[in-house]
Amino acid sequence: GEHPNLRCIKGDIRDPKAVAKSVENANAVIHLACISNDPSFELNPDLGKSINFDCFQPLVRAAKDAGVRRFIYASSSSVYGIKSTENVTEELALEPLTDYSKFKAMCEDVLEKEREPGFVTLTLRPATVCGYAPRLRLDLTVNILTNHAINNNKITVFGGAQKRPNINVEDMTDLYVQCLQYPDEMIDGKIFNAGYENHTVSQIAEMVRNNVGETVDIVTTPTDDNRSYHVSSEKMRRELGFTPSHSIDDAVDSLTKAFAAGKVPNAMNDARYYNVKLMQGIHLQ
Repeated sequence: GEHPNLRCIKGDIRDPKAVAKSVENANAVIHLACISNDPSFELNPDLGKSINFDCFQPLVRAAKDAGVRRFIYASSSSVYGIKSTENVTEELALEPLTDYSKFKAMCEDVLEKEREPGFVTLTLRPATVCGYAPRLRLDLTVNILTNHAINNNKITVFGGAQKRPNINVEDMTDLYVQCLQYPDEMIDGKIFNAGYENHTVSQIAEMVRNNVGETVDIVTTPTDDNRSYHVSSEKMRRELGFTPSHSIDDAVDSLTKAFAAGKVPNAMNDARYYNVKLMQGIHLQ
């Protein structure tokens, strides 16, 4: 059920009045609202820009004007683009390959410029999130493979050798809560990658099969998208003392149990699990 202290405000992040009302009496903001991957961004780039970038600075300023003391921004580990280095750390130059990633990087710059004494800013660059959540997405690597294994008895892997950084949704949410509590000086003006395990897509497929059952067929087909990167979250461990404790395997397990318990009805077709389908279905403007 709902938490007694949770107040939901339905509004458009591009509506200054709604935003001003929502940040009243708040001492911290965790900004998660955006069109949240390349395919759903590309569906309507103007819409994506209006939500992911154009309203960002007004939101940050509204928070500051309302006396908010801490602003936590969910960027993305996709801002790095493709790196040839063994380990992608926070110091590396950003080379975003898509508009989605480019606007994430631009928001980071805006936030850095808005930072001032008494207004603490923090940017997190999460890996791809995985695992069961009540508002479930089935258009993310680990979740896609698990869904297909359970409901199709078959996983299609495109390429397979590419590494993909992931983080379990349980750890991601724990980190956000922790970031509300760290002392200012630990996080102010800082940037942290937030990932746990970097596995190849083929390894993830094997994990899924081991969890779901040996009868699951893994089919590998070639791909043009050979983007591969190993994101390091060493800085997060070292400076914040935050170490994720939920593995990809745990994520697969949480999904398998949720499917078995009937918590994910109509998983292959219901638009609510797929950002692109959902946006198309409600004609988001």
